[in-house]
Amino acid sequence: MDPDREVESILKQGNEDEDEDEEEKCRRPPSSYGSMKSDSEVMEEEEGEEKEQEGNEEVAEACPSPFPVVLPDSTPFEETGLQMIRSDSPETLYTMTTQQTKPPGAVVIDTRSFDLEDCPDDADEDLDEVLVNHSPEPPEPIEPEDAMQTDDNSQPGRLHPEQDLPHIFKSIQDILTGLTREELFKFKMRFYQWEPGLTLQQVMEGDILDFVDRILETLGQHRSLLHTISTLESINKKPEADCLQNQCKRALIRFHLMQHLIRKHQVIREGVVRAGKQNLLNAIYVEPQISTCGYGGVDPSHELRPHPPSPLQVPSADTFVGVNNLFRLQKDDGQPVRTVLTTGIPGIGMTVSVGKFSLDWAELRANKDLQFVIKLSFRTFWFLRNKSPFPSQKMSIIQVIEYYHPECKDMKYLEQDDCKFLIIMDSFDCYQAPLDWEKAPVINDNNTQAHPDDLIVNIVRGSVLRGARVWILGRRAAVSQIPSQFIDVVTEIQGFSDEMKDVYLTKRFGDAELAAKIVAHFKRLPTLSILAHQPFVCWIVATVLERCFRYRGYGVHPPRLTPFYVTILIVQTNRRLQFYYGKGENELKWSSDDKQLLTKMGKMAFKMLERNTTVFSEEDVKECGLKLTEVVVLSGMCTELPSADSAGRRTFCFIHSTFQEFMAALYVFTMFRSESKNILDSSVLHMPKIFTPKDQTRSVAGLVQNAVERTLSSPLGQYDMFLRFLCGILSPDCYDNQLGGYLFPHNTPKVSGVGEVQRLLEQTIQNAQENNRDRLENLKECLREMTQEDE
Repeated sequence: MDPDREVESILKQGNEDEDEDEEEKCRRPPSSYGSMKSDSEVMEEEEGEEKEQEGNEEVAEACPSPFPVVLPDSTPFEETGLQMIRSDSPETLYTMTTQQTKPPGAVVIDTRSFDLEDCPDDADEDLDEVLVNHSPEPPEPIEPEDAMQTDDNSQPGRLHPEQDLPHIFKSIQDILTGLTREELFKFKMRFYQWEPGLTLQQVMEGDILDFVDRILETLGQHRSLLHTISTLESINKKPEADCLQNQCKRALIRFHLMQHLIRKHQVIREGVVRAGKQNLLNAIYVEPQISTCGYGGVDPSHELRPHPPSPLQVPSADTFVGVNNLFRLQKDDGQPVRTVLTTGIPGIGMTVSVGKFSLDWAELRANKDLQFVIKLSFRTFWFLRNKSPFPSQKMSIIQVIEYYHPECKDMKYLEQDDCKFLIIMDSFDCYQAPLDWEKAPVINDNNTQAHPDDLIVNIVRGSVLRGARVWILGRRAAVSQIPSQFIDVVTEIQGFSDEMKDVYLTKRFGDAELAAKIVAHFKRLPTLSILAHQPFVCWIVATVLERCFRYRGYGVHPPRLTPFYVTILIVQTNRRLQFYYGKGENELKWSSDDKQLLTKMGKMAFKMLERNTTVFSEEDVKECGLKLTEVVVLSGMCTELPSADSAGRRTFCFIHSTFQEFMAALYVFTMFRSESKNILDSSVLHMPKIFTPKDQTRSVAGLVQNAVERTLSSPLGQYDMFLRFLCGILSPDCYDNQLGGYLFPHNTPKVSGVGEVQRLLEQTIQNAQENNRDRLENLKECLREMTQEDE
């Protein structure tokens, strides 16, 4: 305890035979939470200033042996972070520290050993006087700036005074001090009955400060506050309950927002939820790399092509920033950022990063200086735009906040200068209406009603919710429409490093042996290991391999690559239907339009493969009869690159060059199976045929023959991975089991002639030259992709 703290004690005097109503209330030293005097006590002190000297002399005579009183230091506790260390007796303890540090002339009372019966009868007259010692009041604590405050996780920031523990302690104490003895007894009994975490002794022992100390230590500040309000209402003290609620309204609103975010993000929802199978976000989360220097977020690595035709850059490690430090960044002029834009390729972990940021704030791990964190996703604005619950089809931003967070009703704090809060606006790609960033009317008042389009523009501009920090997240092709002058910092999620992949896969499984098997097994496929820098792909690896290792004997051979890419295609297409078209989990049957979208995207990918490029433009999309938004935003398989081409046009690419090769192979197979067309017919290429009969070009063997011819005749190697995927799709496990019911109807005859393809590949491998080991190994992988049975 600070030796400069004033130590007060309260003299409790009276006989056991005297009436209880004549007993004086005890006063005790300040709590560890600060000086917790009620307003009535302060008034009594002011009225008794002239009588202090006389009272001190009389008290000294009544108590000839002064004993100093000191409170022990507080210790960390689970709920509040503070815990009062108490002796068996409710009174405080005497230590040498108090004796040595008390100011000259200060009166210190021993409330532990003082016997009321020893007090003379004439001391009754002095019981009306408030006992005050001569110790000076401690100075007000100096409040450092936010940048000087750090928590246990090296996160700067501190709670607002009205949301911190001392204010809540003082507010509860003041309200309870105003209760009569009978009301206080009734309050404690009702409080005890409703709270099993407290014993009757803890509730009834000691004075009001003891009681408030204990409930805060046991229940935590928010639970204690809510329980106090509800208990006051239950004993018909509604005015007192309303008064306490108004005094602590800022803290209560923060608590409700925290509880909302905890309920929403504590458990991570991955794929189809299985009963009894839940993963806590904090247990499995691995923070991806986030860079302030974005190049598109596409990994340029390739297993078979060390020099891709369209070179991509990756940011350096010195540009990485933690997700909880995004709003610690500064602009070029040194001012803190207001608007942060975060983007990345589909499946890179934007939604999960938002969840972790929100959960860390709600659990007081980071960004405590943010008084409120309010999540208003673009999905909610899209709902308000199309199914507005407001009759006029217009709404103010305050109405929007109150609609989704009713506990924020009548909240005026957002307009105050000292209110530091954050608005999270994720899933920008869900808002599919065009926004007029130049001509949208300016809105300067938070209560002005407007169309959702105009509200969004003014939030980003900063004319609405002027004091807010704004975090916008979305796919690059969608957020690129936001004018750069409205964005302070653009960040890009880069995904997992090699070490992060191992950590993620290890944390997901309680079985360490199984986790080690999965980590070692997926690394046997270099291409899959490259693609797993996306957390979404890591989740697929964990889900698929966990199921596969249930089968006896699995794991002897390396896994096949094609089934993972088929799974990515299915999951992303189903997510498109759910997130953008509102389909339920039982409504995920692909329509003819959905199938046509994938087929046309495959056609575009195949044309890019023939041109030996990994980049496409809007003209390429239109040439295949596609809409740009459907391809580069909604499909989940493409992304926009930040750099334009030589003609100044926007450029796009697939989430990885191997995914482009997979889509091209899927297109070739789909055209062969659905329309009996051999897109690879090499008659125009004047290539020597391995099989001479012309009808072989219409068989699956002829299809693969043409693919092999292109692969071996291409010095650049752009068809090598394409051939591997084409052979992989020919496996019935892929086109029949996985894609059956999605891209292809059930009960369709299986592809015939796969045995001929196997003989073709074996013959090609035998004839391949040993000096081209890369091509030879790839042909062996093609054969394994088609013939290996993993289950």
